[in-house]
Amino acid sequence: MPEPSHRRRLLVLAICCMSLLIVSLDNTVLNVALPSMQKDLDTSVSGMQWTIDAYTLVLASLLMLAGSTADRLGRRRVFQAGLVVFSLGSLLCSLAPNLECLVVFRMVQAVGGSMLNPVAMSIITNTFTEPKERARAIGVWGGVVGISMAAGPVVGGLLVQTVDWRAIFWINVPIGALALFLTMRYVPESRAPRPRRVDPVGQLLVIVLLGTLTYAIIEAPAAGWTSPLILGCAAAAVAALAGLLRYERRRTEPLIDLRFFRSAPFSGATVVAVCAFAALSGFLFVNTLYLQDVRGLSALDAGLYMLPMAGMTLVFAPLSGRLVASVGPRLPLLLAGLAMAASGVLFAGFEAEASTPLLFTGYVLFGIGFGLVNAPITNTAVSGMPRTQAGVAAAIASTSRQVGGSLGVAVIGAVLAGGIRTAATGSRFVEASRPAWWIIAGCGAAVLLLGALTTGRWGRDTARRTAERLEAAARDGQTPPPGPGGQPSAPIGA
Repeated sequence: MPEPSHRRRLLVLAICCMSLLIVSLDNTVLNVALPSMQKDLDTSVSGMQWTIDAYTLVLASLLMLAGSTADRLGRRRVFQAGLVVFSLGSLLCSLAPNLECLVVFRMVQAVGGSMLNPVAMSIITNTFTEPKERARAIGVWGGVVGISMAAGPVVGGLLVQTVDWRAIFWINVPIGALALFLTMRYVPESRAPRPRRVDPVGQLLVIVLLGTLTYAIIEAPAAGWTSPLILGCAAAAVAALAGLLRYERRRTEPLIDLRFFRSAPFSGATVVAVCAFAALSGFLFVNTLYLQDVRGLSALDAGLYMLPMAGMTLVFAPLSGRLVASVGPRLPLLLAGLAMAASGVLFAGFEAEASTPLLFTGYVLFGIGFGLVNAPITNTAVSGMPRTQAGVAAAIASTSRQVGGSLGVAVIGAVLAGGIRTAATGSRFVEASRPAWWIIAGCGAAVLLLGALTTGRWGRDTARRTAERLEAAARDGQTPPPGPGGQPSAPIGA
């Protein structure tokens, strides 16, 4: 295949960024619309949790399957299918007559979304083959997340206030259609030389694990933690986890290669991703309800109130990438954990809601922390991994982000629902949110501690030993073939 021209490569990057924008924007826009959706659909806090978690759960469950399917069938083909399904799901969401239909249509959206981001990253990797150019392209790609964070609350608030909450889904349709047209015209087809085998049993166990665990957390406040339904879901989650660990260890090409977790940086990055995105999803969920239901702000005003957080994310995300490139992931992880923990403590211990300056200080601190944390997650996950395994390692880190988002909404929503049995108003909501803020502070502290523990000399030594074992297994024909992108064998520096 001839090397695409510089103009064509830039167009491919723009198309991939469009797909990331609609997927990322969808979540931030949705949070601002939650109170309006709750009133219009006459649902509870748990109902609002499901509109978010139905999406993130399906997305988390299918990311790795979508990546391996694209490697096998063709990345452009799967990417096009993802654009069609995501756009169709968005249109259906805008027409949903009730909560149940909205949740189902959000799951349709997620099926399409799972075919976009991991596949787009593989397309970028195969289009930008020169290392420095590829690094710049990935930097642009990462910056789109910051843009969606900054624009989402304002765009969502404007659409909800001037049109209707259903309009937040309409914007995905024309963007998706344009991206589809440009993909057909400019994105070249590519496949991995040796795609990974499908692991249906592992895939099913992951779905059962995530689904039953999240259901138990969300529904426990209403059903009771000791009810047969909740205990049954918890037992199913434990059984699925045990089965996954046992089954994946015996497969030649597992969905999740458990040997990766011998690397402390990889294990740390996985847990950091869960904690950071749990904190983010919980932060957005609590603040959206507080600003509109307690302070009485409009959707647009609530979006504007959260601009300090989104703006700091936009500023510090590219700065974090440069810090990782120059001094490694340790410093940005430590600063990220410190800032996120401080934000949570401001709300939990110092009642930041009572003072607008303190409120904005908490928003700024959280935005700085989240802006700093994203870049070192992927860097740390692939640190020391052979390049043949880098795509799989990065995919697991991406899945961990979605799992964290699901658990954050589930846990923090359950905490709120446990303290509020009727409509959230005034001091009842503020008091019920205190434990939620301590959870967010704890997530920040976990990022800080794991960053300190796993990025030092001991962590680098475990990454080096893991890479050596994986490379030795590859020479003996015992390791899975290249992950997304079909990268050639070469170690990635710790």
